[in-house]
Amino acid sequence: MEQNNKKEQEDNRPEDIKSSGSTPSDMTPEESADATSSEADLPPPTETEVFKSSLIDLSPVTKKVEQARSEVERFIIGQKEMVDLLLIGVFTGGHILLEGVPGVAKTLSARVLSKTISSEFSRIQFTPDLMPSDIIGTSVFNMKTSDFFFKKGPIFTNIALIDEINRSPAKTQAALFEVMEEKQITYDGNTYEMEFPFLVIATQNPVEQEGTYRLPEAQLDRFLFKVNLDYPSLEEEKMILDRYRNSVSSPDLSSVKAIMSAEDIRSIQGILEKIRIEDQLLKYIAEITHETRNHGKLYLGASPRASLSMMRASKALAAMRGRDFVVPDDVQYVAYHVLNHRIILTPEAEMEGMTPEHIIEEIVQKIEVPR
Repeated sequence: MEQNNKKEQEDNRPEDIKSSGSTPSDMTPEESADATSSEADLPPPTETEVFKSSLIDLSPVTKKVEQARSEVERFIIGQKEMVDLLLIGVFTGGHILLEGVPGVAKTLSARVLSKTISSEFSRIQFTPDLMPSDIIGTSVFNMKTSDFFFKKGPIFTNIALIDEINRSPAKTQAALFEVMEEKQITYDGNTYEMEFPFLVIATQNPVEQEGTYRLPEAQLDRFLFKVNLDYPSLEEEKMILDRYRNSVSSPDLSSVKAIMSAEDIRSIQGILEKIRIEDQLLKYIAEITHETRNHGKLYLGASPRASLSMMRASKALAAMRGRDFVVPDDVQYVAYHVLNHRIILTPEAEMEGMTPEHIIEEIVQKIEVPR
């Protein structure tokens, strides 16, 4: 009877114990310690290993970003944040509004960056007498065929630099509505598609208001970012003087190297589509936008287009930082640039000296950051 019970106990033991022929109690203290230490010595999985199964090759993005930065730095000192935001605009197909006092290299930065892309570039100087047909084009009579044909305007390009966009009246500004949103021009019943890529970089002076026309909210909402440019620091200004001490003319941009092609940008956009953003971060973005519509010191909040812009810009920033996933820091970084031109303060808030930056910072700090 005892032999049968012993046999049943042996049969019920785990396979690994039966195969070894010894139980933990049968092991010597040294063998038991070695078995325990071998399991304890295994390192915990690193963050890279956790995401290794879905890791995306981001080298095409980071390589192009570093090359573009170094090329721009040959002509522009400082303004690193502006360069990164311009690159996000290129990668996401979002238009950029540069606002700053005269002489802080708004136009020069846009021209240098455009030359790093092997594509067509046009510069349009907005003036009070500029007509919509001067931008989008007009019908021209062909005397040989006795027929009219559409002559395309300067907006038919890949990168359009619009200098002093607030210098033209509302009817001229309205000519950009369709092309900025739908990337096409409708004229005389015909639709003309823009070639890829298409990007508008506009500049405006926030100080001088005489002879200017404020951009309507509908047009401001079509810009991905509004980048506010400040004066350079003392050290940066010394570096500017040192670089051009022996130069008597404007910088020669003919030496700017083309870093990216249209195919490169399309490939990068395909990579950005694979950047992962968790559900709690989507909720975080929606909460930030929703709070702008219910803030007591805001007359006008942000639209759903702002939420989409924040999401796309966050994914591009994550890729530029070498990650295939978005973190809250990415959202917080782009939130100000996405929202600062889309919200309108109440008159009471303006009298208190509040600025959009104060309100956006308050909103971001109020909402709980997802973990």
